[in-house]
Amino acid sequence: MENSPKLRGWLNRFNLNHPLVIAGPCSAETEDQVLKIAHQLKDTDTSVLRAGIWKPRTRPGNFEGVGALGLKWLQKAKEETGLMTTTEVANPIHVDLALKHDVDILWIGARTTVSPFMIQEIAEALKGTSKTVLIKNPVNPDLALWLGAVERFYKQGIENLGVIHRGFSTYNKSVYRNIPEWQIPIDLQNEFPDLPLILDPSHIAGKRDLIFELCQTALDLNYDGIMVETHYDPDKAWSDAKQQITPKTLEELTQDLKVRKRVSSNEDFNYQLKKLRTKIDKMDEQLVDVLGERMQVADAIGKVKKEHNVAILQPERWQEVLRRMIKIGSENGFEEEFIMQIYKAIHQESIARQQKVLNR
Repeated sequence: MENSPKLRGWLNRFNLNHPLVIAGPCSAETEDQVLKIAHQLKDTDTSVLRAGIWKPRTRPGNFEGVGALGLKWLQKAKEETGLMTTTEVANPIHVDLALKHDVDILWIGARTTVSPFMIQEIAEALKGTSKTVLIKNPVNPDLALWLGAVERFYKQGIENLGVIHRGFSTYNKSVYRNIPEWQIPIDLQNEFPDLPLILDPSHIAGKRDLIFELCQTALDLNYDGIMVETHYDPDKAWSDAKQQITPKTLEELTQDLKVRKRVSSNEDFNYQLKKLRTKIDKMDEQLVDVLGERMQVADAIGKVKKEHNVAILQPERWQEVLRRMIKIGSENGFEEEFIMQIYKAIHQESIARQQKVLNR
């Protein structure tokens, strides 16, 4: 897939002086609910009304959406407010129904992105249309799978594309419902700078009090927009109540967000930045040198284990290291999750090197 400015073309139709705002309920519940929320969003910075029509839940028995009936409500909301509309589609039948009800933007959910088979079927169903398709990251952190989904749509001639960052599942303790793993969308942007990137802070946060800081971080990282779940009575929402905010709160949030400049021509700024970046570069070299020395010690430990026929993994020692470094990290202002990510990567590399020693 070649990088192309055409990928950003669909954003131009909004003619905005601020990042794109997509908002609306997690689920379309009733016609009155959809219309009421749409009218409350009409005079905010919101350009696109979102609502889940089909809701794939982790376990059956929970509310799984009203189905195709809700598309009529979206269509009516569009007619009454002028807002564009978007909903999630998970198969060609959903696509056909969404097209018949003039849905402007289709998004692909995280559970669908993981399946190349389903992505291919949906892409083929959209071939020949000019619809905009936004693709959420897969449930687990896998950049290749995410990009592969984008490429399948592009190969069907669909150029109005973008991606939605909704965070990644983790079994580790976290303040987030889905950890952001900011480096993955950054890597995606590095490969395709012209691919619009939207943040879904609601699904990352899992609770409404984290939404603002996530949105601000996204804007600081040059994201093109946000997709926020809103409801006039969030606590009584039929799905994901804790992560929804009111349209009024959304309006206040968007007013408080700061949009940063991408570059500055100020000479003093550029001089200070260059000086600080030179210090960072030197420190990065020192970090790699220290890691190299640490791995040499790991190699030596591998040799000792081989001589005495001892297993590589020593769980008690690993837990001891992790506890100690989390404590030291905390004393230096680092989050536990950050220290765990670093030391898990170091531990994995140490095991790999010791395996090579034992297998020589």
